[in-house]
Amino acid sequence: MARIASIAFSSPGENQRPEDHYHRVPVASATLLADRGIETDRKGKGGDRQINIMSSATLAQLAAEGFKTAPGEMGEQIVLDGIDIDTLPAQTRLRLGTSAVVELVLPRTGCDRFERIQGKHKKLARGRLGMIVRVVGSGPIAVGDPVVVESAGTPEGAKPLAGG
Repeated sequence: MARIASIAFSSPGENQRPEDHYHRVPVASATLLADRGIETDRKGKGGDRQINIMSSATLAQLAAEGFKTAPGEMGEQIVLDGIDIDTLPAQTRLRLGTSAVVELVLPRTGCDRFERIQGKHKKLARGRLGMIVRVVGSGPIAVGDPVVVESAGTPEGAKPLAGG
């Protein structure tokens, strides 16, 4: 069964954009807010770029290639174990924990900041940076919570979005 492997986000009051790393603090639990993202997360401002989700197997591959992959170091906020997020189409909905639901929007592609932080070209991770998702159902989540595919999306419209 798929599970949440890690949660990391940027809390208010901290250095907003350090030059050498993404500001993400690992936490054991968080609350997802519909149409916003993670409660108190600086990135949680609505729109389509609410949360970045990656797969733990992909992070292990990237670590073996020399990428920095501790929680939040790839710019992700949630890591899933037991599900390959990169193979799911846009509009797929996942239930995280008992009530939170996210919808996959677009594949992440990386940005110039990603390259500065990682010291590697974003093309080396192309197709493996997870998905940008939006929260469609609020609820608490915690590391270890189950993840269930609620509905399959459609591959149409799954065009990469720069940044991440």
